[in-house]
Amino acid sequence: MLWLLFFLVTAIHAELCQPDGENAFKVRLSIRTALGDKAYAWDTNEEYLFKAMVAFSMRKVPNRETTEISHVLLCNVTQRVSFWFVVTDPSKTHTLPAVEIQSAIRMNRNRINNAFFLNDQTLEFLRIPSTLAPPTDPPVPIWIIIFGVIFCIVIVATMLLILSGIQQHRRKNEGPSEMEDTEDKCENTITVENGIPCDPLDMKGGHINDAFMTEDERLTPL
Repeated sequence: MLWLLFFLVTAIHAELCQPDGENAFKVRLSIRTALGDKAYAWDTNEEYLFKAMVAFSMRKVPNRETTEISHVLLCNVTQRVSFWFVVTDPSKTHTLPAVEIQSAIRMNRNRINNAFFLNDQTLEFLRIPSTLAPPTDPPVPIWIIIFGVIFCIVIVATMLLILSGIQQHRRKNEGPSEMEDTEDKCENTITVENGIPCDPLDMKGGHINDAFMTEDERLTPL
């Protein structure tokens, strides 16, 4: 009688948990890739832990607080550690909707990963998107970064103003000297009249042009 009951239960479980079933999910684990030499063997104890974590996650969903470990069924377990699972209702006559299972797994994905020392890449729920990692705080507060940028802009603007002022001051100093050089060149220019070079009258030094001197003025007094 007990064997018959066991056979019936096994047949019901096999019917509920089938690959590519309506509410079934495939799981693939890469324990060796994640842990290397510290990898553990996947056995019935690990399966029990997985069922417990799924049941724990389902109990977080509204109206699913009565979910038990026995409600989580596994099938098609392979040596490369992949399998399918479903979650049944308390009567174990039908499986729970995939949407509820997906929501429960996503809410507790980190807890499940940590239980097996894996992550979203090495513990894959193929029909359940990976959860987004929580945002990490930058090593430097944002306000310090903004303050540094503004401070640099002020320093650069100040340097540009100083350099502009120095250039304008140099231009002002170079202007009068250039005018004086031009005047000196004009004063030193020798004019030619009727084929005779004539020195211009030096107003500053009182220089007298010899062409207009009288005979008496040319004689040097003894």
